[in-house]
Amino acid sequence: METRRDVLALILAGGAGQRLSPLTDERAKPSLPFGAVYRLIDFPLSNCMHSGITDVWVLQQHAPHTLSDHLANGRPWDLDRSYGGLKILHPQQGTDESGWYRGNADALYRNREQIADLAPETLLVLSADHVYKLDYRDVLDTHRRHGADVTVVTTRVRREEAGRFGVVEVDGDGRLTGFEYKPDEPRSDLVTTEVFAYDTGRLLDLLDELAADGGGDDDEDSGLGDFGDVLLPRLVADGGAWQHRLEGYWRDVGTFGSYWRAHMELLEDEPALRLEDAAWPIRTFMPVLTPSRIDGSAEIRASLIAPGCRIAGRVTRSVLGPGVRIEEGAEVSEAVLLGEASVGAGARVEHAIVDAGARVAGGQQVLGEGDEIAVLGASG
Repeated sequence: METRRDVLALILAGGAGQRLSPLTDERAKPSLPFGAVYRLIDFPLSNCMHSGITDVWVLQQHAPHTLSDHLANGRPWDLDRSYGGLKILHPQQGTDESGWYRGNADALYRNREQIADLAPETLLVLSADHVYKLDYRDVLDTHRRHGADVTVVTTRVRREEAGRFGVVEVDGDGRLTGFEYKPDEPRSDLVTTEVFAYDTGRLLDLLDELAADGGGDDDEDSGLGDFGDVLLPRLVADGGAWQHRLEGYWRDVGTFGSYWRAHMELLEDEPALRLEDAAWPIRTFMPVLTPSRIDGSAEIRASLIAPGCRIAGRVTRSVLGPGVRIEEGAEVSEAVLLGEASVGAGARVEHAIVDAGARVAGGQQVLGEGDEIAVLGASG
């Protein structure tokens, strides 16, 4: 496969993911398990690997140790290289770029000198908490064909959910003509996927300009905030923003409902996202575990079971992470159980998410219904 040394991929993995508390209280959101054996950050990292992108930087901030351990120096994604490969960036003190990241555009600004030193032609900026497969080479082709300042990967979502994202309008050629950031009343269902290809020179110049024009309340506040606050509106207004449409599977899993629904979609007879796709495997890092043990009293239907589990109860349409224990007489239905969770005898878990290491006591009920997903944190 041809590698792309003219491209730097920057994965933004610093958000606290407050809407998923308590699941994200003590872990970085990108390290949140997905699909029994994966983590959310595995998706952009695997996409980079399959797209031939070998310079990948990960920006961390919230609970960074939970993510650093998983990244394993980039080894699972062939990024453990002497030159290039994986690089982890943290907020810093004592330089012109000092301070906590105050949004994703601000994070780019605070790392502008390192980006300029590498001098990639194109900066591919990726969110670390969406589930999808995408060949970034197609995005880069679109970007270069238009000579764009920024190419925004877009997709369609349910209209009632569009207000959670950046909502865009495009003309017949694919140029962005309108942009609203998380509007109360979205004009359309076409939204950004948090995948952006920037012309690096134009981006760095504009970040400096915007920071000079609109500094924040203190010396360490650039005033840039998130992409949708000032950066993207300016690029759209200047006419240099184009779209690349993603027609395939893409899910934002930033709420309990969307996280749970994405797991239930994996259990369909013909899932839209095939995790076992040999042509585009999702790589991850996890310890070697023993095979799962299914006791004679167990009943399992339409579920994903990770290694290391022991099941003696009934499991229906559920996703079980590594080392989960389901005791005899327990019932688990339409649930997502993260690693080392356990369900005691006679307990019932339904329409729910159970955090890693959490214990559902014998006879306890953890029940959700409809749009209400029951969530049990590790602390109970």
